[in-house]
Amino acid sequence: MQAASVSPGITAASAEMRFNFSHQTQPGATNVNWNDGTGAPLFDAKAGYGFIEQTGAFPARVVHTAQIRSDGNGFVISEPAFEAEKGFEKDNYNNFGMAFRIKAAPGAYAIRVRTTSNASDTTVSVSGMQASRLIPSTFWDAAGLLPNLTRIATNGKDWSYRYVNGQQFIDIEIEPKKLNTPVGVEEIIITPIPAQVRPANVLPTIYTLGDSTMKSYTFDEAPMSGWGQVFDQLFDQEKVRVVNYAQGGRSFRSAYSEGRFNDLLMSGYIGDIVLIQFGHNDESQDEMRRLGRGATEAMYEAMIRDVYLPAIRARGMLPVLVTPMSRVNGAAKPDYIYVNSFNKRRFPDLMKKIGAELGITVVDLNSLSVEYFNQNGVAATTAMVMSLEAGETPGKTNDGSYANGHPAQKIDGTHFKESMAKQYARIVATELVHLGKSGDPLAAHIAASLRGDVQSAIAANDWSTIYPEIAKDIVSGENAYYRNQIEKLLQLGVLHKDAQGYFNPAATMQTSEFITALCTLMQVQRATLTQYADAPLTLTREVMSGILVDAYHARFTSKPKYMTAYNGKTLVPGMSGYDPNLDSGAKGAMYYPLVSWNQLTDAVDVSPAYLDKFKDAYELGLIRSEAGIARGRMINGKELQPKLLVSRAKAAKALYFMWVLAQPPQRENDSQALQ
Repeated sequence: MQAASVSPGITAASAEMRFNFSHQTQPGATNVNWNDGTGAPLFDAKAGYGFIEQTGAFPARVVHTAQIRSDGNGFVISEPAFEAEKGFEKDNYNNFGMAFRIKAAPGAYAIRVRTTSNASDTTVSVSGMQASRLIPSTFWDAAGLLPNLTRIATNGKDWSYRYVNGQQFIDIEIEPKKLNTPVGVEEIIITPIPAQVRPANVLPTIYTLGDSTMKSYTFDEAPMSGWGQVFDQLFDQEKVRVVNYAQGGRSFRSAYSEGRFNDLLMSGYIGDIVLIQFGHNDESQDEMRRLGRGATEAMYEAMIRDVYLPAIRARGMLPVLVTPMSRVNGAAKPDYIYVNSFNKRRFPDLMKKIGAELGITVVDLNSLSVEYFNQNGVAATTAMVMSLEAGETPGKTNDGSYANGHPAQKIDGTHFKESMAKQYARIVATELVHLGKSGDPLAAHIAASLRGDVQSAIAANDWSTIYPEIAKDIVSGENAYYRNQIEKLLQLGVLHKDAQGYFNPAATMQTSEFITALCTLMQVQRATLTQYADAPLTLTREVMSGILVDAYHARFTSKPKYMTAYNGKTLVPGMSGYDPNLDSGAKGAMYYPLVSWNQLTDAVDVSPAYLDKFKDAYELGLIRSEAGIARGRMINGKELQPKLLVSRAKAAKALYFMWVLAQPPQRENDSQALQ
């Protein structure tokens, strides 16, 4: 790969451009003249402006020129018919209208448009962006910590937006909202905005931009995680900030059209770094829809070459491309050999080709992920993706609760748990170091901001000091089944390894250790559970049920949202938290057990002292049958097995469930220690 330069490539800003569409001459403005014979002037590259018949969007949108008229105040158009795809009216529609193209080098511009028509009748947009997404005060992340600071402003007939252009032109689009209603343009002013020099008191920033595999998640989505959520933990926070702009369901096209990419660029300073990973949603077969996520290989390449890279460089920022990791085959058998899942649209190969040709740093996470899966083995890899069984988490997805298993009735190999997110972060950081040592100056520049102990871990190929929560005996085979829960509880310090670094997942949990861990996680007084002082030393399921329900009632005075607001609730497009990549078609998955207490076959085996508590715990969903459940299935068993000894792995499963239940649902789930 050709070495990337650390020096930013800033495009020289041009002077302000003003275009007047009225009959009244405006000093200092280019007068766009109406011709009674030929009508509105079409785009002329030499003149540098004019109306077009297809926008530069992906895919191009048809607009009209022959219907444009001049009313003296400006150029106007009225449309007698609109087009929309039935069933996809919000994603694929065209109200036509007009588009005025202005030759403009890559860079940032303050764009002001004065229309001839009222805002209630008119949609104004720029270069294929989705105007409706650019108006509201929204947040780019699930936890509401990253506000959109670059929004459309309107005042009467005046429209303005700060836009970073990557192409060689800007299209100003004027589209009617209503049939047979004239809309039009009176004036356009485009003013260059210089790239921002970082103030002395502001740290350099690494921005991460991608899809659900990079996203920062909230507790209500546990245990799902993105590698961008944990990537910041590897860096020296006195040297650099890491800001994650990733969100579920995004692709190169959608992250651009909704203004996410634009806001990132307007927020950054010269020398800041942008790590981009898209590809999973770009595979969507809606590439010809106006606001679809998918892309042909040609679109994918054009978005990188002609939109993203020039815009980043024009802001003086430094791009790094990360190939999307391969999807895990959730149905893999024990002897399965993982291969690259991108076998139809070869987006990772395209990204590597572009990087090599243009001298862009490329981290090939795609190839490295396949290598990791095969080193890890099927059992351990499957455990780290979204392979869920009943009782693992009170979290939710689009289709409702995860509490009875995955509503999609499959092992989701696209998304993954925090245990896998940390491995991807490790792989990316390690590859940046290796690229830097191979002569890539930008990779070396980024690697220099890693924590000192992380750099040492990479040099020694030993991450035990960075991730001490990874016990030696939970990384392979069946012992890895509850790896994610065990890692989190070790990280939080409520469970512990032995002196040799083993967790011993198959060993029996001690009652006192379980009580101590649960009280710490739930923030309840140990005195609440003193009645279990005489319980057996080794934990049984019936004793665990009593401990769980007593801790629950000590912690909650009313049911948490996991049991109420998310129980059976389906998220649909347009609702907060909806992720199109998680829509399986299942609807209204329930939190509460699918098998009633009266349907259980061995409830009579519960000791009388624990019967009421076991029933309460079961009906609250705090303890579930472990017999007959399966990963990737929304299914309950019918056996309680009250006398069964609880293994340390199964105890970790129950403790993790209770820990999530006690967390604020909308808080970002990046806890490394108890709060």
